Amino acid sequence: MVTINKIIYSMLAVVLIAMVFWGVTSNSKSDSVPNAGPIKQVHIGGKVLDVNLANTPALQEQGLSGVASLNKGTGMLFVFGEMGSRPFWMKDMNFPIDIIWIDENFKIVYIKSNATPESYPEIFVPTVEAKYVLEVVSGFATENKIKEGETVLFTF
Repeated sequence: MVTINKIIYSMLAVVLIAMVFWGVTSNSKSDSVPNAGPIKQVHIGGKVLDVNLANTPALQEQGLSGVASLNKGTGMLFVFGEMGSRPFWMKDMNFPIDIIWIDENFKIVYIKSNATPESYPEIFVPTVEAKYVLEVVSGFATENKIKEGETVLFTF
């Protein structure tokens, strides 16, 4: 015979399990936008780029350092938890890149075109804060007429 207490405890257990499962599978990390999943692509300048995410301090520190090359149509998106000053340098880089800083409203706030490995230890930092930084092959911003103030979109 099932008692009311057993039914209530069973229902509470189901709710708790659901809450734990939702908490584990929901993505509250900095690689996502609220109510969305991990970012997979960036739409910018009429192009769609497949991106690898740098969404942890270790991945952000590593970035593209030591990588042999970057294919056209790809990039690395650095995702930070909040707006802030985002300095970048070319330490241990093997090829030039364009670096594009993006704010929390998905607006491009600064572009450093053709950052070369030889520029190290120079540090590139915009005068405005950013939440995202996109690294792409050198020349991408110029070829696609990317300008500050333009909006980018993320695909999840």
